[in-house]
Amino acid sequence: MGSLSSSFTLKAQVVLADKNYIKQISNIFRKSNIDIDGLVPNTLAQRNLILDNNELNDNVMLLDIGAGNTDIGVFEGSSFVYTNTIPLGGDNITNDIEIVLNISRDEADRLKKQYSLAMKSFIDNDTDILLNTYTGESKSRTIKSSELIEIIEARIEEIFTLVNKDVTAQGIKQRINNVILTGQGITNINKSDVAGKIILNIPVKIATGRLISTISPEYRSAYALVRYVAARPFAKNVSSNIDSGEQEGFFKNLIERIKEFFYS
Repeated sequence: MGSLSSSFTLKAQVVLADKNYIKQISNIFRKSNIDIDGLVPNTLAQRNLILDNNELNDNVMLLDIGAGNTDIGVFEGSSFVYTNTIPLGGDNITNDIEIVLNISRDEADRLKKQYSLAMKSFIDNDTDILLNTYTGESKSRTIKSSELIEIIEARIEEIFTLVNKDVTAQGIKQRINNVILTGQGITNINKSDVAGKIILNIPVKIATGRLISTISPEYRSAYALVRYVAARPFAKNVSSNIDSGEQEGFFKNLIERIKEFFYS
């Protein structure tokens, strides 16, 4: 204590984000009279929620494939090594089905969920599917389930291929021992882990973290962010509008609504 130094070394990672996106987020909260004290990468926040005890100490890549984006997070034990976002997700699969089969978006989403298989080679029974909202000239069309699954497979293959190219280009792929999948865009599609393993050539599994089953899938990212921030050392003494008296009623109501979302 009391020592002086002319220099110091800091080991850190600089996380970049789209400036316009950050500006939009900031404006939304500013209009609600809420100060933003920091921004947290999604995969960093989800680490303790998604990974089990063994995975927390391993070199893993966490892939959160949501509706519109695929978030990549690479960890070496407790060290956050790399993060990136690929603008593809489950909604792109729905869009593909809608456009290729010329049907409504609602029917495309229903078929994706009903025939949720990531690889055509795993089809047990190639059944007929009547397209109820087909808008072609014949006004009626029947396809094989293999045709539908081929559309799903193509987009899933693209997502994993882009992830593979990204981590390879960063020179970190060879250090990854396991890949953990999470996100509504992929985990409800059977054999998605097998497809990922084939393309990435790394063991892939669906997330089995102990807290996953307690939180509804659509709220996991939000819950993970709140949980991560609440656990930070600065969380209780951060300087912001949150402690002002005039905001007390607003934030009390906000917290109650968050609890209702997470646990109802």
